[in-house]
Amino acid sequence: MATRKDPELKSDVARTSLSAYYNASRLRTDTWDRLKIATARLNHATRDRRTVDALRAEVSEALRLLEPMESYWAFPGRKVFRDLARLFEREEYEALARQTARIVRLLVSGAYRKRDLSSLQADELQDSDARPDLADSLSKGLRTEARPYFEVLIVDDVTSEEQAQFRSHILQLRREEDEFVYDVVFVPSFEDALIAVLFNHNIQTCVIRYSFPFQSRNRLEILQQYISLLEPKVLEEALDANRSHILGSLLERLRPELDLFLVTDAPVEDIAGYLSRDFRRVFYRQEDYLELHLSILKGISERYETPFFTALRNYSQKPTGVFHAMPISRGKSISKSHWIQDMGKFYGANVFLAETSATTGGLDSLLQPHGPLKRAQARAAKAFGARKTYFVTNGTSTANKIVLQALVRPGDIVLVSRDCHKSHHYALLLAGARVVYMDPYPLTEYSMYGAVSIETIKKHLLALKEAGKLDKVKMLLLTNCTFDGVSYHPEMVMREVLAIKPDMVFVWDEAWFAFAYFTPASRRRTAMEAACNLRRLYRSPEHRQRFEAGEEAVDPDKARVRVYVTQSTHKTLTALRQGSMIHVNDDEFEHCIDAFQEAYMTHTSTSPNYQILASLDVGRRQVELEGYEMVQKSVEHSMTLRERVNNHPLLRKYFSVLAPKDLIPSEYRPSGMEFYYDRESGWTRMEEAWASDEFALDPTRVTLHVGKTGMDGDTFKSYLMDYHDIQINKTSRNTVLFMIHIGTTRGAIAYLIEVLAKIAQELDEKLENQGAMEARIHAGRIDSLTRELPPLPNFSRFHDRFLPAGEGPGTDGDLREAFFMAYEEENCQYFQLGDAIEAEMATGRELVSAGFVTPYPPGFPVLVPGQVVSAEILRYLEALDVKEIHGYKPEYGLRVFTAEALGATSRGRAATRRELHDPSEAASGR
Repeated sequence: MATRKDPELKSDVARTSLSAYYNASRLRTDTWDRLKIATARLNHATRDRRTVDALRAEVSEALRLLEPMESYWAFPGRKVFRDLARLFEREEYEALARQTARIVRLLVSGAYRKRDLSSLQADELQDSDARPDLADSLSKGLRTEARPYFEVLIVDDVTSEEQAQFRSHILQLRREEDEFVYDVVFVPSFEDALIAVLFNHNIQTCVIRYSFPFQSRNRLEILQQYISLLEPKVLEEALDANRSHILGSLLERLRPELDLFLVTDAPVEDIAGYLSRDFRRVFYRQEDYLELHLSILKGISERYETPFFTALRNYSQKPTGVFHAMPISRGKSISKSHWIQDMGKFYGANVFLAETSATTGGLDSLLQPHGPLKRAQARAAKAFGARKTYFVTNGTSTANKIVLQALVRPGDIVLVSRDCHKSHHYALLLAGARVVYMDPYPLTEYSMYGAVSIETIKKHLLALKEAGKLDKVKMLLLTNCTFDGVSYHPEMVMREVLAIKPDMVFVWDEAWFAFAYFTPASRRRTAMEAACNLRRLYRSPEHRQRFEAGEEAVDPDKARVRVYVTQSTHKTLTALRQGSMIHVNDDEFEHCIDAFQEAYMTHTSTSPNYQILASLDVGRRQVELEGYEMVQKSVEHSMTLRERVNNHPLLRKYFSVLAPKDLIPSEYRPSGMEFYYDRESGWTRMEEAWASDEFALDPTRVTLHVGKTGMDGDTFKSYLMDYHDIQINKTSRNTVLFMIHIGTTRGAIAYLIEVLAKIAQELDEKLENQGAMEARIHAGRIDSLTRELPPLPNFSRFHDRFLPAGEGPGTDGDLREAFFMAYEEENCQYFQLGDAIEAEMATGRELVSAGFVTPYPPGFPVLVPGQVVSAEILRYLEALDVKEIHGYKPEYGLRVFTAEALGATSRGRAATRRELHDPSEAASGR
């Protein structure tokens, strides 16, 4: 049989370079794949010594890399892995290839989670070629398991014999009636425990036993990265004798969903009262194997429980007579029909069996929950780090309206990023707020905006303070993270703001960031985590001492932590469309709960969709039990996409992935991080930047610059959909955004890369065959997409007519007055963009928008009611080539207020302002 030559073999070995991998998870998967291929080739190799030696070197290298990584996983387990090594040493290549292939199949498919392989012994695996029943059991599983599988981490420095004894004791306690099945993993040190919980996503429970050393004997560099990312101070504390408690606290911070247990030989009565925050329970030595086993299962059961989904599922199985509204309930109107049977076949029976308008039968009322919905929302609050959580069934647009109506009164001043979602603008005008629009930093090169800097926020706050209006400031509203992936540092923002306004209410629109709470790096960028951290900080004696010494600006007696988050759960986690949540972490919530309930009643349907509510309940279960794994995988996929585009010579000719340095100015990146992947420098870890920088870039948002193709973003988006069935949400003039989420697969990434390569190849062929005129036209298009970009205007100002009278100059405008004034047709007129509107402005007249004008993209209003139309905004609107501009009718033009509508009151207010600043000027009539 022909075999591959040495150059190919060398290239396979070269790919094991650790620098080529972003994380250990992908290295593990790929190394097992390489081992499978190499062992199969070794089994069929000729007797050519050179070829055999090269293949043995490849197998040896793969085994060398896998050995330390497999010590953190229960499957295939250390014994099974060591048996593979023995088969290799004895040159039993056929058995080696067969067993490796079976293990890889189980790993890649995840089938090991659905098979009970825990009783499979290493020697049985070794001899499986002589025992076909065991060989078959490894391939198919000893018994198909319907029960979910997880792994328990035991932290204890004991011998392999003691490990085997403990494992035998604990696994013998498993019963057929148990809801879940688990296996155990032993690690011997503090550092190994940290590596295990960050590397092995199957770990759901950690049992910390006795004393153990600090340092890991495992020195594989890619695994050591997990340790190097932790703060040195934390690691120094772990050198203390009280290491078990420090480890428990650290694991709770890294993966708060884990159940932690402590097994100690110290008197449990002396320490039990001090460990409740981190540990579920403390055990004395090994007197309670059964209690430990039952406690492990109970912890998983609590997270697995879905109160409302379970109640709805049970209801659907009840035979009921329906005499309430909704003919579709129980599917009756469909089953009786001769014309809509196809609807029943398409959706299936359960959807209709679960339909009801009744809140009896074990179900609950969303407007006044007291049963399973109340419990489901309480579990969601715990999962997302909130004090209270509310389910919303008609999207985050409604969630935003609820929060703003509950917290804002007419006349309250709200500071808001001008690029926030349009639902906020409408909610602000409905609430009667006086709005201060803050400009995010512009990214003119890519026709998009970034985020609002702390410096800008403080500038507006201090101006309001100087104007004597700070007492009227109620709320700061920001989008975290933005559609394009720019993430704030909420804790940093709130600390700076509370130093000026200690009772500020913060609303963070995390519509696209619901997933962030479930990995350590992104969790610190969530508002709920920041709220908890700030509350601990301001209540600490250390902070009070620093404040009294003048080293801290925030008075702990005055500071109130008041944080609200709205999340589109359906956008980045598992939930049906329009499934959203409101998370509350507010020290003063008890004082505004009635207003919140009224706002919730105002905007929530009395007939909520039960399927959406059930999906929110199940989605919470998923992220608590496998959110860490799934979010880590999505980051891994996004990094792979970056690496492939950067390294592929044809792709990088036409495309580039925007890096942190492209989307975040250097002054907001003190870490100095410029990219996640660079062809020359390789990978850059993101954790330091996410801990320290004012803004960070969410790696799961992959923004592809397409200007060099000659296609604008909207055209490129249509091309992807029409010809390749690839759907995306967001584009700018020269970019398209790919969102990598928990539903994205490795195959989907491969297909996208394949499509991009095909487009690049087609462009190459087209350019090779085009004439001189076509080449000039194409070059002109590229120039317009990479150099001649439309300006990005800032918010101009509110017209005097819509500023508060008698208060002096200000930026807090009255959206509501302007919005409803435009209801009267005689107050408005239209101007076509171009010569007509420019000629009118040339006369010196101030044109004022009578409505919201929202181009898609960017998807937020560039004009709001009452805003003065500036020359920069006009140039921007005229340069846009998007097809969709809400609030603008091309056949009529731009709607503005008439001079008469603005006239008398405007002149009167202007005179008042002049008098406030210079009474003599007002008296002179100027």
